[in-house]
Amino acid sequence: MSEQALRLGTRRSKLAMAQSGQVADAVRQVTGRPVELVEITTYGDTSRENLAQIGGTGVFVTALRDALLAGDIDFAVHSLKDLPTAQPEGLALAAVPLREDPRDVLVARDGLIFEQLPNGARVGTGSPRRMAQLNAYARNHGMTIETVAIRGNVDTRIGYVRKGELDAVVLAAAGLSRLGRIEEVTDFLSVDTVLPAPGQGALAIECAADNADLVAALGELDDPLSRAAVTAERSLLAALEAGCSAPVGALADLLADGQIVKEMRLRGVVGTTDGSTLVQLSTTGPVPETYDQAMALGRELAAEMLAKGAAGLMGERAL
Repeated sequence: MSEQALRLGTRRSKLAMAQSGQVADAVRQVTGRPVELVEITTYGDTSRENLAQIGGTGVFVTALRDALLAGDIDFAVHSLKDLPTAQPEGLALAAVPLREDPRDVLVARDGLIFEQLPNGARVGTGSPRRMAQLNAYARNHGMTIETVAIRGNVDTRIGYVRKGELDAVVLAAAGLSRLGRIEEVTDFLSVDTVLPAPGQGALAIECAADNADLVAALGELDDPLSRAAVTAERSLLAALEAGCSAPVGALADLLADGQIVKEMRLRGVVGTTDGSTLVQLSTTGPVPETYDQAMALGRELAAEMLAKGAAGLMGERAL
């Protein structure tokens, strides 16, 4: 390989730049080549609309993928939870590096944990998935909270709490960790309380499928167990997306006996945003060794959830 710099496409947000910078360092180490960051503005970055209204997944990804397909950049780094579940022609998901903490976290005033929030506390999040589960938890524990739809970057969201406009906001642990701001967290929300978004905490490194050398080089950064887990979660999401429009939470984790990983457990939840109805199920099986096995784990759990009434939660999806 020549010493020509590899061009890494990234969104401009602080978080995207931090994530991409970490990947750039790793790619320099495995390839021995310089890596330069190419900043790309996506529709999700410029639009002020609510994320759910502008299409949710994909709004941060399309511009990066277009640049890859046009050859303007050599590879791109995405937050895996932003990726649509269908892999486009011509692009390879070359690596899923070791996943960060997948949990959601609370940043609340006065150092409060979730259970200490006062009645009527205003909790900000832009995610219907988080709203559904937080409202359900509050309902089941005799708390009253008001979930408030917000968007914006980490600074903006935490700013609502610092300025006293909200009592708390819910964010992803991984993002705060990558920004070096994990000490601002007042409560790590147990996955038993809030299941994360499918793929949360994981990054996706994508490049042109026909660049075999680069696919192989980037593949050195892949963590097979992280990839198996997020593949199962995204398979669940894809199968549910076909049959229900309710927000989906999912987490695949590994069950170990001592040092030996024995099984993978996949948990899924869908619910109405007010938390009045949740369908939550889990399944456990051997750790998937192939893409097809991981996909099958997700599809099977989705079928059970749809049979349990997931499809009816938010009305049938309009085709």
